[in-house]
Amino acid sequence: MLSQFTVKNFKSIRDEITLDMQTAAITDHPNHVIKDVDGQDFLPIAVIYGPNGGGKSNVLEALRTLNTIVLRSILAARQNNASDYKLSTFPVSPFRFSAATKEAPTEFELYFRTKRAEYRYILSIKGETILHEKLDRVKFETNRKSALFERYVNEIQLTGDFKSLRISQDLSETLPLLSYLGIMYLNNETVLDIIQWFVDGIDFINYGNPLVEIKTAVASSGEIRDLVLDMIKEMDLDIEDFRTEKNENDSIKVYTSHFVDGIRTELELKEESSGTRKLFGMLPFIAKSLLYGNTLIIDELDAKIHPVLLQYIISLFTNPETNRFGAQLIFTSHDLSTMNHENFRRDEIWFVAKGNSQNSKLYSLVEFKSPNGGTIRKDVKFDKQYLEGKFGADPYLKRIINWSEYNAEKEQ
Repeated sequence: MLSQFTVKNFKSIRDEITLDMQTAAITDHPNHVIKDVDGQDFLPIAVIYGPNGGGKSNVLEALRTLNTIVLRSILAARQNNASDYKLSTFPVSPFRFSAATKEAPTEFELYFRTKRAEYRYILSIKGETILHEKLDRVKFETNRKSALFERYVNEIQLTGDFKSLRISQDLSETLPLLSYLGIMYLNNETVLDIIQWFVDGIDFINYGNPLVEIKTAVASSGEIRDLVLDMIKEMDLDIEDFRTEKNENDSIKVYTSHFVDGIRTELELKEESSGTRKLFGMLPFIAKSLLYGNTLIIDELDAKIHPVLLQYIISLFTNPETNRFGAQLIFTSHDLSTMNHENFRRDEIWFVAKGNSQNSKLYSLVEFKSPNGGTIRKDVKFDKQYLEGKFGADPYLKRIINWSEYNAEKEQ
């Protein structure tokens, strides 16, 4: 489970922003609450709205970047059975509209939870160089907080469960210590608990990636496949079944089965509509999240799917009967038909807007104050007030072009 994510000096994000999945002290939708083993309450969903170019995607990309930084060397070592941990680098882009930030590090802070504990991971990185790294833990069994390691450029301190571990004297300055531990000490139960969260506890959907169809093959086995098929039928897509086929070159093809007027017809997935293709790329991830209680990150979830289907997907996560294992969905959207108090709590709605210096700011609806200093009521029309710019930013355009004036100048 994702508890909280903070990032500073990443792409359009200049100042520190925080996406918080902890519940606020409000009465909206009390059933939209995941109660963890220690009694703490968390949100099952978060949606981020904002204009094109406002920085919505950068919030999610920052989280994905941190995940990639941690996992890239671990996964490379697994694939190649390599003991060499000096592997490829991953430069991070700072906020470039300021001389100060271009030379400053990018800073990440992540709170995440497994079944055993809550962890806080801090990473400060400049380009490819790790400047600071820190890992803390609170065990649910004892409620005791302890430091596990802290690393600076020329110093590493290991404590607690990691105190007896040995670190190479020539540890690369571009390799996170957490990654190194994941390569060398995966048999340590605490290291395994942490790395498993980065591998399986959080998923990112990238529709520009040709491997999406291969991911669909996950649905060809067991309970994930059954749940995907149930969701397809519930969405009334006129698809009775599907199958995957692996070719000699290890590529995966997906075939859908239709039954119309007594005739069964099979189509290759690429022959289906773009919306159906998107759903097939997404549903295995949704099924996995609901079945295993992981966190799913989707950029532009609403693109190419009908608002009714979007509302259905939202309800899968907010309904405790379908979300029984603490799954979370975090996504960006432009769709205003679902922006209402029937679908979301106020602390589940987030906005991104750019300041005068092109820096993205992130804030929750529950944090927003009206002109008289009060909070936004839970029963107001969120979509209407958003379109009117009452939540701090025009949702689409910073200014409207005066086309009549523009055309008049052209005619002169």
